Amino acid sequence: MKSKRPARIALLAAAMSSLLLSGCVITASTPAYARHEHVVVVPPPPPPHVEVIGVAPYPGYIWIGGHWSWHAHGHRHHWVPGRWEAPRHGHRWAPHRWERHGDSWRERHGRWERHEDRRDNRHERRGRGGRG
Repeated sequence: MKSKRPARIALLAAAMSSLLLSGCVITASTPAYARHEHVVVVPPPPPPHVEVIGVAPYPGYIWIGGHWSWHAHGHRHHWVPGRWEAPRHGHRWAPHRWERHGDSWRERHGRWERHEDRRDNRHERRGRGGRG
């Protein structure tokens, strides 16, 4: 009977681990910069902060600069620090920006946009001796 005891303990430990880990839920959250198409506010955004850009965590990562965003509940601008992100194949980063509209400002959140390679194929054919 004692030889089955370690197996029972291991089985019990595995069951308890599964039970504890079942409470861990990973969900994809929508970044704050992608939640709204735009926000219209009256006070202009302050000048940008000077950010110290460190070394990329992985080769090929791109720096997405910080920006002022509007905090609707606090009725004020707040600084969103820059960050490193992995590039997305077939996309380019369109940075966050503020556009003036009369006496108000419209906030345009940064986002990944589909980017197609629009090389002129005629130039490639000429380079290989083809007619163009």
